[in-house]
Amino acid sequence: MSTDDTREARTDAVRALEAEFGELINRFRRILMDNANRVSPGLLPGAYKVFTTIVRRGTTTHSALAESLMADKGQISRTVRELEDLGLVQRTPDPTDRRSSILSPTELGLERLSVARIPQEGSLLLALEDWPMDDIRNLTRLLHALAAADIDADRIPSPRDATTPAGPDRS
Repeated sequence: MSTDDTREARTDAVRALEAEFGELINRFRRILMDNANRVSPGLLPGAYKVFTTIVRRGTTTHSALAESLMADKGQISRTVRELEDLGLVQRTPDPTDRRSSILSPTELGLERLSVARIPQEGSLLLALEDWPMDDIRNLTRLLHALAAADIDADRIPSPRDATTPAGPDRS
């Protein structure tokens, strides 16, 4: 097997992996949309993401949310106001900084989120119930390694360098 065959096979495998990630992302988006609607009819998935981030953290600030979600502070502020109006989150003064406030979920918000998640609870468990434990552990390990990969941006070929599907033409 030549280097070109190996490179082509690797490229094909990575493209297939990208396609499957795309399918998982689409499924996850549908779950987010459904859960958002169960928390509060008409709640957008982006607001649901802000809400679940607040829930996961327990307490947080607008700035920490904006940084964590890589979002504009103004957008975060508007979304938090919407979540407050729905009774899902509360804002209390930050004792260490009078200009800031601490955000936390309300009891109503926690209750609605718990109910909203019921249809999906166990779905991953059911999807993997016939998988061998070693496969589940290997998938977990591989996903962690992929997520933790420190990729040097200088090593990523630019689109103008890629003259073939397998990468830059070095001939």
